[in-house]
Amino acid sequence: MPILVIAEHDKAGLKAATRNTVAAARALDGELHVLVAGADCAGACAATAALEGVSKVLCADAAHYTDQGAENIAALIVSVAGAGGYSHLLAPATTFGKNVMPRVAALLDVAQVSEIVAIDSADTFVRPIYAGNALATVKSSDAVKVITVRTTAFDPVGDGGAASIEPITAGPDLALSTLVSRELTQSERPELGAASVIVSGGRGLGSGENYHAILEPLADTLGAALGASRAAVDAGFVPNDYQVGQTGKIVAPQLYLAIGISGAIQHLAGMKDSKVIVAINKDPEAPIFQIADYGLVADLFDAIPALNAAL
Repeated sequence: MPILVIAEHDKAGLKAATRNTVAAARALDGELHVLVAGADCAGACAATAALEGVSKVLCADAAHYTDQGAENIAALIVSVAGAGGYSHLLAPATTFGKNVMPRVAALLDVAQVSEIVAIDSADTFVRPIYAGNALATVKSSDAVKVITVRTTAFDPVGDGGAASIEPITAGPDLALSTLVSRELTQSERPELGAASVIVSGGRGLGSGENYHAILEPLADTLGAALGASRAAVDAGFVPNDYQVGQTGKIVAPQLYLAIGISGAIQHLAGMKDSKVIVAINKDPEAPIFQIADYGLVADLFDAIPALNAAL
């Protein structure tokens, strides 16, 4: 039976999380299709067709998919799933996927398998529980498996494919919700979820002014994205889209610098899969040092300017 991945995109191109989700889907045995739903999304459909391992792209282009409303997208997925006889429906465990896929599971009357990190077989998956401190192996007996994928657990697929693009009829506009406004943080730095280097700050920075004055020069030097612990976000140092952790973004960069972060379990759940973790904290007993590859016990207000000057 074929497998369907739900693409996350910005009309012109794919979001990075879609590549990781396709990589997860390739571990399953079946022909791989990808659904792209949007308005004026020909660019995203073309980008999807180039993904390695994809055999068909289903392109639903309609005005009422402009804002990617969860109700309309979920109804479309259910319709496509029924017509195509798909055995698995996968989406990234991003804000988009977490918004859409539970609705799909409810409409299909099946149990969702959330944030998988490994695939043992067509019906058996591994997912983290207890903030990532344990892994559960889950076997689903549902006829259709509705799955969200923790993208940091799968290496993204590259280009090189030549899938066919099949326009499909859009579903009806359910008109259950309307997007009033969207405020997006604009930055010249890499996007947090896709960055290879992340400089992340915690409550130890003391204030928003210190956060920007201390960390931004280092991030600029390294070409890094900026992140933060929940404590720093709750204290108002930075907006909540900077938050890394169980209730923020899950990241796995090549290099993660945790500066002034104690290492609460919720934060560790969001970054412990990073390839190299560097921790700087003046408290030698800080939990962050237990998972750090390199640790420096020092006052960050002295250490970070010195590190940036050395770089």
